[in-house]
Amino acid sequence: MVQSVELLVDEVLDRDVRVEWERLRAAGLPSQARHTGPSNAPHVTLAVAERLTPEAERALGFVGYGIGGPIGLGGLLVFPGRTSILSRVVVPSAELIGLHVAVQSALGDLSASPGTMAPGRWTPHVTLARRLDRDQLAAALALLAERPRELAGTIRAARRWDGDARTAWDLAGGS
Repeated sequence: MVQSVELLVDEVLDRDVRVEWERLRAAGLPSQARHTGPSNAPHVTLAVAERLTPEAERALGFVGYGIGGPIGLGGLLVFPGRTSILSRVVVPSAELIGLHVAVQSALGDLSASPGTMAPGRWTPHVTLARRLDRDQLAAALALLAERPRELAGTIRAARRWDGDARTAWDLAGGS
């Protein structure tokens, strides 16, 4: 299962993203709003691995996660495949890129981590919907076309997600 390090956004930006989730759900389209678990929240994934070593877990405690620092979401981003993932791109500030590098460094050499998470290859984003077929993607893009192109907020917290245990806990910041 997935082990991850994620950033959570402030209440206003969280609400703005959830509005988009809800518009998709209300239109009968795939949406992150359909995932009703308590840990489901708009987030930016900094790292993913199959497992984390105890050394990596300790090192994550020494990373400065930029709590209270700015974060901006830009336009819609599509990750294509057999089905597509629809996201909002995260505007990659120097601080965010530095934080990503710090987290990746804390984790060390995790061979099970996808190459797309490596510094220089990472595309920071907040997921809106997964598994959209071509027609659903077209409908989702049309539905969200009127939304603001940019959304701004701050980093509220950093958390660890353990997909094996299906639990999350704070690394820094709020809950």
